[in-house]
Amino acid sequence: MNYPLLSRNDQDAIDALKDSYGGASNISSTLRERRQTDTRKRILDEKGFGEMIADAERLVQEFSKIEDFEQQASPAYRTEYGIATAQVSGFQGAAVTHRAMQRMAESAESTETCWVPSEFISVVALSENYVYSGDLLATLTMAENIMGASKFCSTNLIGCPLPSERFARLERVTGKSFETRDLGDGTEQIILKNMGTAFGNLGGVEVANDNHLVYLDGVIRAAMETGNDFFLNPSWSSIVAACYLGRDIPNLQFKISMLLSTQNLMQFRMLLNIMAEYLRDDKTTPIYEVNIGNGVSPENFIRCAEELGQSGIKGVSLAAHLRINPDLGMPDFDWTEHAFTVLESGTDLTFKYESDGTSRELDTMEAYFMSEDERAQVADKIGDVIYYKSLRASKDGREMMRRGIRTRFGAASYRGDAPADPTHAELELAGAD
Repeated sequence: MNYPLLSRNDQDAIDALKDSYGGASNISSTLRERRQTDTRKRILDEKGFGEMIADAERLVQEFSKIEDFEQQASPAYRTEYGIATAQVSGFQGAAVTHRAMQRMAESAESTETCWVPSEFISVVALSENYVYSGDLLATLTMAENIMGASKFCSTNLIGCPLPSERFARLERVTGKSFETRDLGDGTEQIILKNMGTAFGNLGGVEVANDNHLVYLDGVIRAAMETGNDFFLNPSWSSIVAACYLGRDIPNLQFKISMLLSTQNLMQFRMLLNIMAEYLRDDKTTPIYEVNIGNGVSPENFIRCAEELGQSGIKGVSLAAHLRINPDLGMPDFDWTEHAFTVLESGTDLTFKYESDGTSRELDTMEAYFMSEDERAQVADKIGDVIYYKSLRASKDGREMMRRGIRTRFGAASYRGDAPADPTHAELELAGAD
């Protein structure tokens, strides 16, 4: 006997939440409008970020270009190999991102140039200030509109303190109740009971009872305020809820964290079943990317890709950490040669960096869970960490190119058009994207 993942009552609560924001069509159109460069720049100028954005536009003109390397190295790309997409984690807000841009621009004059990753990941709690002050919007504008990142993934941590009215509104809309603690000054916080930290157990793995609705509410608000369209999702229940929520919001997407421990094919098939239960009519899913766990062999990574292809589910990419910081796993973790095995088999791979492989100050998860005041004080140091991760991605990307593997970096690293996203190329041709 098969049991539905969401009851009718669960679905009604999510539908009511979505309707409270004007419904799927309004969420989608507002999100789309908030991604426009002119719209973002106008809002940021009003919020006091105009000078930073103007400087970012100046800095990007100094970035090195991949065509220069190709002219010098003359790589012979092999169509039978997979496509490698560069991804870097830790873009912790506007000041950090701006500092990384400064370092990227400086590298253009060095012997080891730094290219813009194609995909950015950020683990900053979606606090009221971060979402509504312009900090997140400025980060997105620099990443997406100026540097040309194809994806910017934010993280909604359900343990983030919020105004009490956020929880009261959510209870009124959905008919559910949430166990919170009063923090004073009109703010509350979901009570986390299993290894709970201030901002959620390792990014929100603990999603008890109906707390997935807190996750979805934060995602919708950030999407409609800033145009952020891609969110990290580390919990099984919130993945199910996100797949249901996003069925009729085609421009809202989610990434599966490696914290789910998709370390083997059984767990990967569980994800395929979740996606398949709430698949869109065009066979796409709100899940854009699955970060396969660090323990997976290259052979099993390839098998995951094969089973994904056999499933008929479209538009999903698979990612692997090449380097991780020590508090995410074993010291000296290095999956680089495994990545070559995967790519040379003909399998596409998003190659991700939690670290550049060198022990550096703030190259830890500590930087992910700092308060906003603490982060502001060390923004330059965190920005340097991001630069070194991006530099490591660039070095590995150049070696991939020398071996005949096609790579994807951010659009600002090209004079011409950046390579198309291999997971969405078929959908764009069909006009379904």
